[in-house]
Amino acid sequence: MESRKRILIIVKGLVQGVYFRYFTREAAMKIGVNGWVRNLSNGDVEIEAQGTEDKLDLFLEQVRKGPQLSRVESTDVTELPLLENENGFVIKY
Repeated sequence: MESRKRILIIVKGLVQGVYFRYFTREAAMKIGVNGWVRNLSNGDVEIEAQGTEDKLDLFLEQVRKGPQLSRVESTDVTELPLLENENGFVIKY
């Protein structure tokens, strides 16, 4: 079985008010990645995502593109411990 991992992604740029969280959730569900996304008070977006390395690579590629109106300036990625029994991908408020 392919190894799974969990990552924290902090996305900087024009990423709020441009459907970034919805775009992220759609991408995650299409690719098959679990986790969540939320806006931070400083204008960044925070994402935790879990899946196989291949799926996370695809997911990161999408996050770095972002939706049409966004402008992603940087993505800081940190590895986290796996979470058991997480299903789906949600937008946190």
